[in-house]
Order: sequence, then C-alpha cells, then structure tokens
Amino acid sequence: MLTVEKIGGTSMSQFQNVLNDIIGYPGSAGFRYGRVFVVSAYAGVTNMLLEDKKTKAPGIYRCFIKGDDYESSMDHLLKEALQINESFVGIGLDAKVCREFLEERVRQTKAYLNSMEDIVASGYIERDSIFSAARELLASIGEAHSAFNTVNILQNNGILAKLVDLTGFRDPKQLSISDRIEKTFKNVSPHHEIIVATGYTKGIEGIMREYDRGYSEITFSKIATHLQADEAIIHKEYHLSSADPKIVGVDKAIVVGRTNYDVADQLADIGMEAIHPNASKPLEIAGINLRIKNTFEPEHPGTVISNDYIGPQAKIEIIAGSDKIVVLEIHDTSMVGEPGFDLGIMKKFKAHNISYIMKTTNANSISLVIWQSDLNESLVTELEAAYRTVTVQEAAIVCVIGSNIAMPRILARAANTLAINDINIKCVSQSLRQVNMQFVIDRGMYAKAIICLNEDLCWKNQEKSEDPRPCQ
Repeated sequence: MLTVEKIGGTSMSQFQNVLNDIIGYPGSAGFRYGRVFVVSAYAGVTNMLLEDKKTKAPGIYRCFIKGDDYESSMDHLLKEALQINESFVGIGLDAKVCREFLEERVRQTKAYLNSMEDIVASGYIERDSIFSAARELLASIGEAHSAFNTVNILQNNGILAKLVDLTGFRDPKQLSISDRIEKTFKNVSPHHEIIVATGYTKGIEGIMREYDRGYSEITFSKIATHLQADEAIIHKEYHLSSADPKIVGVDKAIVVGRTNYDVADQLADIGMEAIHPNASKPLEIAGINLRIKNTFEPEHPGTVISNDYIGPQAKIEIIAGSDKIVVLEIHDTSMVGEPGFDLGIMKKFKAHNISYIMKTTNANSISLVIWQSDLNESLVTELEAAYRTVTVQEAAIVCVIGSNIAMPRILARAANTLAINDINIKCVSQSLRQVNMQFVIDRGMYAKAIICLNEDLCWKNQEKSEDPRPCQ
C-alpha cells in the first residue's frame, strides 16, 4: 500500500507525537514503508517569513518590499528556528548538522534578496515580478527547515528516510510545478524508505502566486496523483467535525466519519477547508480517497472523503460558516424582467478579482455575500455610479451541510431553530442539489447560531428528538 500524507504546521511543532503515533519505529505495530510525507513549516514560521495569516502583521517579506531592515528580521527568524531545533534534540535531532543546513539556507537567502534589491533599485525590471519572486523564495524556507529536520530525526532513529527537496533552491532549471515533482520523484523508491517532501514546490507559474498559503496542499495533491497513491491522508490537530470544537465544545463536536468531495468543496467555499479546492479536484478526478485524521488521536480512523459517497441515512453532517463576510446588495427597479441584468455586476466583480460566496435575488434586488477582506471602496463606488441603491452590511453566514440532506422539513427545522433562538435570517439560499443550506444572520449571533444548529440538527437524533427548543 502506498499513502501520501500531509502533516500540518501545528502537528509538526509537536513532532514527538508525529514520530510516536503517526510514523512509528521499525518493529513497532503499524510501522511500514510505502509512505510519503509532505510537511508544512513549523507553526508560526511562515507567519514570520511572510505575514501573520490571521492578523496580517508584517513578516520578512513586508520588510523587504518596503525597503526596511529585512536582514535583522532574517537573523531573528534564524534564532527562533534554532530554538525549534533545540526542542527536538531529545528525540534524535542532530543540532549541529541541522544548524549548519539552516544557517546556509538563511545566508544564501540573504544573498538572493540583496541581489533582488539591487535589481529593483536599477529600475530596469518590473518591481512586482521581483517582489513575487522574493515571496516565493521566503515561503520555501519554512518547509525546507521542517523537512530536513524530519529526515535527520528519522535517520537517527534507525528509519530509512530520504529528503525530497522540491524548493529548487539552487536549481536554475525552469520547470513547472508538476514537472519538478515528476523529475524529482523519478528515482525515488517510497516502498523501501520513508520519503519526506517539502510542502513548497518551486515552479515557473509560482505556487504562491497561484495558491497563496494553501500551497502545501497543492504539492500534496500533485504528489499523490503522480504516484497514484492508494490513499491520501491529511494529519491535522483536529478532526473534521460536525462543528468547530472551539465554539460548540469538544464533547458536542461529532466526527463526521464519511462524506464526499462535494461537501469538501462547500466547506472550502466558506473558508473551512478540509482541503484546498484546487488540491481536492485532482484527487477526486483520480479517484483517490482522502482521509482527514487527528494527529493526537492516532487510533481514530478519522473521516474519509470519497467521490460518490452518499450517507445511507438522511442527516446533517456539518454546521459551518464565518463571521467575516459582508452582504452587498444592489437594488434597482429597472432589473425587473431585464435578461442578463446581473452580467454588468459580475463584470465589475471579475475586474476586481472578487468571487462571491452566496447570491440571492428577487424582482429588483440582488444580494451577494463576499469576504469582508475582499471589499474595496472602488468597487462600491463603481456600483453606486451604475445602480440606484447599493447597500453594504457586515454579517455572518452559517451553513447546514451534508451528503444526504434532500429531505422534507430540514430547511424548515433549521430556520425554526434560528427563529426560536431570536436569530433573524437576512438571506437564505439552497441549490437544487441540496447539499448546503446557507443562512445570512447578524454577525453578533454567529457563535450562538452554530451552537444551536449543531445541537438540534447534529447532536440530537433527528428521528427521535423533540421539536427544537431555545438553546440554554
């Protein structure tokens, strides 16, 4: 059996658990070769290199493009990364060898950035292309660090392990992402040793430009399809559950167990990614099942996502959503009966590179739900100049998702659950395929809505439970 497995940054930062519970030791139960591990950078490292994923606090990349002292920031990164190394000495990491690798990588990166800075100063080359290259270069450091450490630890524990460095750090060849993976894996034998690959892959299209912070899952997916893996596995710090455990509590978050790629796409659309949508499609087309596992519950089988799974019984699988959206509504009486009226709106959205999450219409209004981070004043100004009334309102979206929810009363029950808990529905949407019911509500009611819907639609037995009652 050949599996390709991705390990997230939080899990990598607790590598003792990964070594004990995921990889194992020769002779231990469950240990086997025939495994390729695609590793993320340790938690927080990519934030230091680029910017904080949540707060957008600047990292080294921002220092570079603003002309600030990025070399001092690189020195700070090195110090932090070496402290991470020290935490793994007790499980087999050779501090001297790994220090030398990291110091050389940082030293050479500084040299590359210095050269880029000179090129930008010359004025002969477009700044954006240089900045994009710098972002790619910086992103690669985190995965190179964690992958090198991983192989070093495995080898020092008697495990046959090989590093597959896809960062192309000193490789001048201009290859696509797929070509680099194919070329690098040409002489790799995953059935005879543990393969550890960097989550970053260098390519002429720029993996950061194409996929931004979801790039490690793209690498993971491309390796799995290239090797025709029997199964793809993602090890996360949590299960794929009926709702966010941080909101509903661990005891009320039910492990999904089985679902399909359609459901995974619905989750990705609202930012709750089981897997990046551009990574899931190749797996889906290749017919490779994806398993989501909790690093810290290794005995649990996790959740399997497959092509054609439909739940044998009608039930809600996941309650998800976001409180970081806005509703942008265009009201214009001239749209009544006007074919293609919304084409003009969509052209403006496309010009601003904005994709909507949800769209609802009536005779003279169109409401579009978008990420608040995508909203910009120029788009609103253009819409206000073209249409009678444009309204922008902060809100939240909650979704009721499942592979088999095409059943009577479930939409009414979900709406009733919100109503009896004094949560007003501003917009609602459900397509004919009936895998996702979407409700737009007041932002302040987001957590309460997730808790109540999870309790009534997932936690309780739908056949036997009483009618919904207000959450306590």
